[in-house]
Amino acid sequence: MNNTINLAVLGLGTVGTGVLNLIKDNINELTRRSGHQLVVTHAGTRRHRDDIDPSIHQTADLMAIAEAEDVDIVIEVIGGTDVAYEVITHAIRHKKHVVTANKALLAKHGNEIFRLAEEHGVQVRYEAAVAGGIPIIKIVREALAANKIDWLTGIINGTGNFIMTEMQQKNRKFGEVLAEAQALGYAEADPTFDVEGIDAAHKLSLLASIAFGIPVQFDKVYCEGITKISLQDVIYAKELGYTIKHLGFAIRREHGIELRVHPALIPSQALLANVNGVKNAVMIDAHPLGQSLYYGDGAGAGATASAVVADVMDLIYVIDAATPSDVPHLAFIPEELSDIGILPSDEMTSGFYLRLTVKDEVGVLADTTRILSDNGINIDAILQRDAHKSGLVPIIILTLPVLEKQMNTAISQIEALGAVVEPVVRIRLESLE
Repeated sequence: MNNTINLAVLGLGTVGTGVLNLIKDNINELTRRSGHQLVVTHAGTRRHRDDIDPSIHQTADLMAIAEAEDVDIVIEVIGGTDVAYEVITHAIRHKKHVVTANKALLAKHGNEIFRLAEEHGVQVRYEAAVAGGIPIIKIVREALAANKIDWLTGIINGTGNFIMTEMQQKNRKFGEVLAEAQALGYAEADPTFDVEGIDAAHKLSLLASIAFGIPVQFDKVYCEGITKISLQDVIYAKELGYTIKHLGFAIRREHGIELRVHPALIPSQALLANVNGVKNAVMIDAHPLGQSLYYGDGAGAGATASAVVADVMDLIYVIDAATPSDVPHLAFIPEELSDIGILPSDEMTSGFYLRLTVKDEVGVLADTTRILSDNGINIDAILQRDAHKSGLVPIIILTLPVLEKQMNTAISQIEALGAVVEPVVRIRLESLE
């Protein structure tokens, strides 16, 4: 009892400071749960912090920390992919277990990092890399291990969800809400990773790997942001009983797997449609369990530190074991990872919301429905609004699920009609059934 586990925290930003505070505040609980005393021996920082416990050795030499004798677990929360990659691989080669919150790094180099860890007999834990304080990695890797997962979807970027919530609930325009998100600290000065879906795609690639037993394949995720979502479409969707959310989807199909991040109309009564603000949520459909939903804070010092220290606690049990073993990094034993293909975008299947802007002429709706029918696309609903003062008429069409390539062909033919004066707006539609 009370053997010491020595920790190094690399990065003393919001998350790193949150980790130090959590360990300090909850040290009695952590000791009672683990049977060990957690001691932070090193902190990697470019600037000395006077408010940090003086017993913690502060240094900018991350490589020295990664190989220090008095470090059992390295916690990487510096972010980025270059320095983080070098220090994590260095730590692994020096037989250190690693905890990281770095989804971008794992999306890019995860396969290599996990393989290296297996070769050196250590573990890399990454609960905090996806959905912050929601223990979704543990749920998929362990709690659902008896299930075959058919699909998962989720709101896995709080910034995008905040923007879509404000547009939906308060009829605000995208640019206005983005500026507020930046002022509140939800969005960076350069918000590209959030609003273009890249951050969500990083996380989705990790979730898909542990759900389906495939290598991490971030480069094959179809990615579409929310910058082109207009308030007009948010309002029309609401009239039709739908809410627009920015979602990630990982779906097992007969001939491959769909990995996609994009805005989608979902039924307004669906649980996911009512996850608002900066909250995250992941819905999983599995056999035999059925559907389940996991909800909570996706970012912030407290939520992320909670996930980081939970990983530390799990690693203590690995360190303690007479014959160390743990759940495989990607949930399936490495030699059993599948090479099932990731479907290209034109092979994806979904319903669609289409908005046409047309001249107020007889026959344009008939021509449009004929084109859809000729391409094997079934219509679920049509909403035709009154003509604008300009004489242009908005027509909104909802379709049943169809292959993307069929919709691509149909839209090209619709846009070629003389009465269609603007490019067709399309947003995918999902029933979540």
